[in-house]
Amino acid sequence: MTTAAALPLRALAPAKINLGLFVGAVREHDGQHELASVMQSISLADTLTLEWADDARRHEAGAGEGPNTSKDEGEGEGRGTRAGVDEVVCPGVPGAPAENLAAAALRVFREATDWEAPALRLTIDKRIPVAAGLGGGSADAAAALRLAARASGLDSEELLLELAVRLGADVPAQVAPGRWLASGAGERLRELPAPSHPFGVLVLALAAELSTAAVYARADELREPRGERELAEKLRAIEVAFELSAAVPQEHELLHNDLQEAAISLCPQVRPTLTQALEAGADVAFVSGSGPTVVGLFARANGSGRAERAAAGLAGEREAAGEPAPVCATPVDVDFARAE
Repeated sequence: MTTAAALPLRALAPAKINLGLFVGAVREHDGQHELASVMQSISLADTLTLEWADDARRHEAGAGEGPNTSKDEGEGEGRGTRAGVDEVVCPGVPGAPAENLAAAALRVFREATDWEAPALRLTIDKRIPVAAGLGGGSADAAAALRLAARASGLDSEELLLELAVRLGADVPAQVAPGRWLASGAGERLRELPAPSHPFGVLVLALAAELSTAAVYARADELREPRGERELAEKLRAIEVAFELSAAVPQEHELLHNDLQEAAISLCPQVRPTLTQALEAGADVAFVSGSGPTVVGLFARANGSGRAERAAAGLAGEREAAGEPAPVCATPVDVDFARAE
């Protein structure tokens, strides 16, 4: 246990890209696909702020006590002993705030720890596109866990990973952002060395969303899942390719995404976007996760600078086509996202 931190607290929730994604069969016990992948956190990130709900209301009112919808009493660290009803504010994201995965993260943290803090407000400033294959919702849930742990003083990495597994397969790797070798359905993790040098990541989101479940279902229709032995071989191959801090594997086929053709079949605009990334100078381009976002990697010398120039060069073309602006990002680690 650590000392509880005073609110408000802020944390960044970085997106993830999949550096290779190989998909196996559906598991009988939970209906999720087995996979082998490297999950890499990048600097494209949402910003989360955790504060007392009553403080937020008073700030919005401008002065005075403001409305008090919490059932808790008291001030400061000793504000009552009964848990309040937490709020999640996430402008621009459809659906009820209570259905946000970050809201679920706060609920499971309270339930697991018996943390009876008064009502909290979690505000999410979204930059990661929704339903884009970048793990934005999972990143927010992981950041919410980090913030709750810091605010409560119950800061146990083992606990947070246990709770993350309950929330979704992409959440565990984002509790401690960085570079992780993922297996199972994404919940079995092994930390990989950070890349020896930063590389540029060109992120080309699309004005479309894809359901992860729909993409996996289409992938199952298009191809046979990889067998257990083949999946284990792929996992070992990508582990070896990254174990000496390589920015990306020399064998680009290890960056293959088994979900890419399914994403293209559901969203045909993905294919010309892959071509667009390559023509802009990317060393390799692929769909991230279940898509539809296309990622171009610039791993050779001055990769980040080349990615920035590529993003600038594509900005006008993408605006004219009604597509989101290109984003240039770099790999990040846990220090980038620390709650403070």
